Amino acid sequence: MKRDRKTLIILIPGFPKNEQDSTCVPFPQSFIKNLKQANPSLEIIVLAFQYPFTAGEYIWHGVPVYGFNGRNRGKIHRLLLWKSVWKRLRKIIREEAVFGILSFWVGECALIAKYAAKKHRLRSFTWVMGQDAKKDNRYIPFIKPKSDSLIALSDFISEEYFRNHQVKPAHTIAPGLDITLFPAGNGDRDIDILGAGSLIPLKQYDQFVKLVASIATSRPGIRTVICGEGPERTKLEQLVRKYGLDEQIDMVGELEHEKVLAFMQRSKIFLHPSSYEGFGMVCAEALYAGAAVVSYCKPMHIHFDHQYIIKSEAEMEMKVRELLNLENLDHGRVLTFPMEECCRQILALYT
Repeated sequence: MKRDRKTLIILIPGFPKNEQDSTCVPFPQSFIKNLKQANPSLEIIVLAFQYPFTAGEYIWHGVPVYGFNGRNRGKIHRLLLWKSVWKRLRKIIREEAVFGILSFWVGECALIAKYAAKKHRLRSFTWVMGQDAKKDNRYIPFIKPKSDSLIALSDFISEEYFRNHQVKPAHTIAPGLDITLFPAGNGDRDIDILGAGSLIPLKQYDQFVKLVASIATSRPGIRTVICGEGPERTKLEQLVRKYGLDEQIDMVGELEHEKVLAFMQRSKIFLHPSSYEGFGMVCAEALYAGAAVVSYCKPMHIHFDHQYIIKSEAEMEMKVRELLNLENLDHGRVLTFPMEECCRQILALYT
């Protein structure tokens, strides 16, 4: 039995398949990596339910990871997945000095975590990350999580969860930013507007394209970039061609996380037209990269410099035009929340 080190088990839907897989859940992987680096005597074990699409154990930055290759299959496959996870959990708890379980998203990970923690008398917390706070989350009636077991990613998520489920998360811990990921320096701002994220309807990148089309009538030399992949890509490319914006909008696809951060450091404005965000980590990254951020979503009650919250497409265009017209737009770094504080707050819940 390995009882020489305290162990935290983390349950998560998906996790990087290797150390080069930077696009898979960027914040959770950054959090786990920093938590391990800051606490080398702490044993962290990750159980990844759905991704990677191979089953087995591997080591990621010194952290043991068990992948179960769920592939988001339903019915009998889901039940067999849960059985495999439960079996592995029981073995880890029997062999390690486990003091707690942390699950990401109020979903199947939180469901398994609740009953495992209850059976083995462990402290368990679930980080509410975003859309899992919505009313249509089918897992919540089965989990029935108590207030003290819930960590909201932002003030907005805390209020959204309470509005939809009449339970107020007792803890709010915002995602920390790993500033070591950012390239050194603060170079030329040769990109006027940048967007980055999944190309899905929720993110509303059609508004990005329409805004550029409007601004290009008076600024034909405007240069913009959209980083990301998703089911909306073909529709967006058609929209770009419709407005004749092939020279103004560069759709670069999905890039490694570090390359997206480098694009942010070249951008004057980061435009995030998403209709819903748990926190909007890309906005926090853009702020630290020195870009002005324009978005619909305000995750925290506090205000951050260089962050501009708008309420309509008309207001979005007005703010973007105003910022582009400034001769000396401030590109100083803005740090929302340090990663070190985020890790400290999570561990403090267990002690």
